[in-house]
Amino acid sequence: MSLSKEAIRSKYGISAEDFDVIKALALHPTCEHCNRPLPPDSTEARICSFECTFCATCVETVIGNVCPNCGGGFTSRPIRPKRNWRNGNYLGAFPPRTVVKHKPVDPAVHTAFSAEIRRLSPEQR
Repeated sequence: MSLSKEAIRSKYGISAEDFDVIKALALHPTCEHCNRPLPPDSTEARICSFECTFCATCVETVIGNVCPNCGGGFTSRPIRPKRNWRNGNYLGAFPPRTVVKHKPVDPAVHTAFSAEIRRLSPEQR
């Protein structure tokens, strides 16, 4: 049974603002480009600030650290704890997403899109 946003907020005692942040931190199961599996404990997962998810290989060799969706840079995706160390903040309470978002990047289109962007460091974009 799916709980409403209000029920989840009440259960965990979190504000609407904090809930939106938690909800945004989904763990996507695969690389958007190559569809490589990226389980929750993968050290190869990379995310942008909107949590577009790609594998390290695609970020480095295909898209050149420029998100094809927003133009931002990438960082390693955090590993969510498997164990409930504190306050119910763990993988069992906040499981990864199961829906695959497979949108292969067209290299020619991305090269044109990212030409100017990739000259800027991510913090200057």
